Order: sequence, then C-alpha cells, then structure tokens
Amino acid sequence: MSYRKKLENVQELSAHKEEITLIKAHSGFFKKLQAIAYFILSILSIILLPACYGGKSQPPRKLAVPVTAAKVIQKTVPVQLTAIGNVEAYTTVSIKSQIGGILTRVHFKEGQDVNKGDILFTIDPRPYETDLKQAEANLAKDTAQLENARVEAHRYEELVKKGYVAQAQYDQIRTNAASLEATVNADKALVENAGLQLKYCYIYSPINGRTGNLIAHQGNLIKANADDPMVTINQIQPIYVSFSVPEQYLAEIKKYMSDGKVKVEAIIAKDEDQAVEGVLTFVDNAVDVSTGTIKLKATFVNKDRHLWPGQFVNVVMTLTTQPNAVIVPSQAIQTGQKGEYVFLIKKDLTVEIRPVVIARTMNGEAVVERGLQSGDKVVTDGQLRLVPGAKVELKGSTEGFK
Repeated sequence: MSYRKKLENVQELSAHKEEITLIKAHSGFFKKLQAIAYFILSILSIILLPACYGGKSQPPRKLAVPVTAAKVIQKTVPVQLTAIGNVEAYTTVSIKSQIGGILTRVHFKEGQDVNKGDILFTIDPRPYETDLKQAEANLAKDTAQLENARVEAHRYEELVKKGYVAQAQYDQIRTNAASLEATVNADKALVENAGLQLKYCYIYSPINGRTGNLIAHQGNLIKANADDPMVTINQIQPIYVSFSVPEQYLAEIKKYMSDGKVKVEAIIAKDEDQAVEGVLTFVDNAVDVSTGTIKLKATFVNKDRHLWPGQFVNVVMTLTTQPNAVIVPSQAIQTGQKGEYVFLIKKDLTVEIRPVVIARTMNGEAVVERGLQSGDKVVTDGQLRLVPGAKVELKGSTEGFK
C-alpha cells in the first residue's frame, strides 16, 4: 500500500472518531431531557389524579391547631399602682464643726450606729478653756470695781443731801457706777460666749442613725464651718421611699388618703418574697410639668433594715379593692391595628377574634373592662397559627385558670 493510501485511511478514521464523540454527547443530553420529562409527567399525574378519580376535586382537610386555653373568671382584685421607687433616709445630718482647732479624738467607727446625744468628736479644748478663764477674770475685776462704785455713790448721796459735796460731783460718781455696771454685763456675755465656744469642742449626734464615710480623722486641723462635713448621719428607722405616678391618678390618691391609710409595698429585686409594707404619707404640692407626674413618699418602719438609702425598689400602692372583676391571663391579650383582642373559643372548637378593653394588668392577670364575661374560654398560647374560624385542639389550661 502506498504512502498516500495510508494517509487517506488515517484521515477517514479520525473523522469517524469525531462523529462518535459527537453522538455520545448528544446521547447524554437526550437522557437528561428524558429524565426531566418523566419528572414533569409524575407531577401532572399527582395533580390530575383527583380529577380523574370520581370526576371531582376533593377539598383539603382542615387540621386542628393545638393551643392552650383558659376560662375567664371573676374575683375580687386590688386596685393598685406600680412604680419604681428610690429609698431615702428619713433624716440626713451633715456634721460640721462651729469652731476651728485640732481634732484630738474620734469617738466612733465609720458605719457605726449612733444614738441621739452620743459624743462623736472632740476638738482640742485648751485654747477655749483659756479664753473662758480670761473672760471670767475680767468679769471678776469689773464686778469688784462696780461694787466699790456703788458704795461710793451711796456715800456721796448722803453727803449731797447734807450739802457737803456739790451735786455735779455726785452725778459724776453715779455715772461711773452705771458705766461699770454696763461693763460687768458685757463681761458676763463674754464669759457666756467663751463657755459656748468651749462646748463646741465636743460634738454630739443630733439624731439616731448610722454614720457614713469619715472625712475628718484624728490629728487633722478642723476649720470652722468647712465646706465638707466631717461625717454624715442617715436616719434609716423609719425610712422613706419616694416614687412618682401619672397625674391622672392624683384625684383617686387624695380620695383614698382622706378615707384612711393607703398601703404601699416596697419590693427589692431578687427578693420578691420579702415585700416591706409602709403607708403613704406625702403628696407633693405640685405636678412636675416636664414629666406629667406627681411625687409621692411612703414611710416604712424598716425594723429589719431591708431598705437602705439610695436603693431602687419596685413600689406597689394599693388604693382599694374591686369585687367581681373579670380576669383573664395577660398572655391571652393580643394587640392589632384596631386595638387589643383575644381569640375566643366557641362551642364547636373554632375561634373568633373578640376585641377587648383592658383596665389594667398586674401579676400576670389582666382586668377586662369590656369584651368578655365569666365562663368564656380564650387562647393563651398558640395564637400565631390562628385565623378566624380555625379549628383548635385543647392541649391544656393556664395555671390558675380552669
């Protein structure tokens, strides 16, 4: 075979290989098309099967939505207002010295309880003792001179009656006696002031309370009427809790205060079981125009010292009680564009939307003013899957409600 003939055979063989490769590629593509067609036909058969079977489409079956429900009840509930309160000392006294001198002794430890009349500080009394002695000596000297002047004036009075001395001389003697009497009175005032200054060297507690941080320590030079107090004493038995409520409740508060004592409870965070009871004792004389609230104060005996100045507490003020109030769990209340509503469960276990008016909410319970009555059943959990007319399946009841 010639070289040319071999070359033509090789070229023809290459052309056949290319055709085979192309056919294989098209074959894979056709297989994919075939698989897609089978899938589409399967979907259509599922959709059209109900129409072919019996000639009519079967409506989908409605599934019941599992929910938790509660029955609306009636009971007597307290009418309460809640707020955040701040504990304040019943009395706060900043102790300052009225005289200057060296602080020679501190008679208490900071943070210690003190009683009214207990000595707190002693300032070096020696300079003031010296001033007192000097004032007393001047008083004694002037008193002696006054006695002599009085005797002399009495003697000259007899002499002027007999005409032995001139009236002018007697008048001079009497004037000297009167002047010395005024000097003695001034000396008495100086002695009294010196004694008062000496008393100021001993500083006593004016109230029963608890001392705070000690600013002035033994050995310090104390300035009279300094800007900073030496120590601050807070009276914590009894104690105040101040809080504010919206001004709209002011009329009710004044009404119930006039009828009797209004109970206030202070609840410390993480210690809800230890609520401290007190009485409302103060209503501010003006409404805060910037916040629209009125400031109130309650007084607590604070026997166990649960309350401490500066502490924040939850305040619950009970004005009165409301009998036969319609109560529903607060988790049953939903909020929509038209206001608050609940899902009411009907006898056939379907639900409807029932608009409600809530008077107030407290302790997980809502007081319903309008929209529900005792015995109605409402959904408390599972509302997200509900629409009006939906079928429900009761899985349980809210604790405290049947």
